[in-house]
Amino acid sequence: MSAVRAGVLAVVLGATVSQVSGAGPATPADATVAATVEQPRSFGHVLGDVLTQRVLLEHAGRPLQPGAVPSAARVDLWLERRPSRIEMDAEGRRWLAIDYQLINAPRALSAIALPAMKLATASGPTLALPAWPISIAPLTPPAAFGQGDLQALRPDRPVAALATGAIERQLRLSLAALLAVLLAWLGWWAWRNAAEARRLPFAQAWRELGRIDDPTSAQAWRAVHRALNTTAGHAVHGASLPRLLDEAPHLRPLEARLEEFYRESTRRFFAGEPAAAQGEAAYPLGALCRALRDAEKRHRR
Repeated sequence: MSAVRAGVLAVVLGATVSQVSGAGPATPADATVAATVEQPRSFGHVLGDVLTQRVLLEHAGRPLQPGAVPSAARVDLWLERRPSRIEMDAEGRRWLAIDYQLINAPRALSAIALPAMKLATASGPTLALPAWPISIAPLTPPAAFGQGDLQALRPDRPVAALATGAIERQLRLSLAALLAVLLAWLGWWAWRNAAEARRLPFAQAWRELGRIDDPTSAQAWRAVHRALNTTAGHAVHGASLPRLLDEAPHLRPLEARLEEFYRESTRRFFAGEPAAAQGEAAYPLGALCRALRDAEKRHRR
């Protein structure tokens, strides 16, 4: 009898010690327990809203380390889960924050639910999160009210005309400046051509030939000779023609015609042949002078 009383006393003392020490029965690591969850508001959500679930990472006073946090993924027609994160509150407790974004809008007020899930922990029980129903609403009613200005379609809004006065003034100034530049360039070009016609030897010869009535006269031949001598800077004759072409290479394409010119000039002025015998009328003196003038003009550009 005394042995029975001793056993009962031991059991009572053990229970008392357990209550005083605060230790409870251990939870198996593979057990599933209900998680402590702070749920988002259940109503008044529309397209684009973000709903956050916060799960306390703690059980029976012991902190828990999640084995793997929920990944970002499309959940269903209405929700998309964003990357999860761990937060700490003012009391130093750790919470797992899971964000869901509403990615579709219903046609009418509807009820959906944040999904239930189980969250495995590294060294403790699995935390079970229940489904959480919420209501979602359309952004606009399916039909317009049809009262006052609340119509299905609104008239086009008139667009105010932009002030273009400053732009037009700037455009006119730009066009005036462009016209002034073009006129200045045209005047410079005309002055340059007129100056070269007065200054360049073959241009002077060509102008002089235009004033001579007989283009085959000795005066016309002397005008071309004078232009060749001025270009070379010394008297030029048939034997010194290569020197002229070396000093004025822009005349080299006309070498054959210049050689013929000096042969005709020698026969005319030094051989004593009559004009009819030397075929003077047939020689294209004007064409040669024009070709020399054009070569001179191209060289000066």
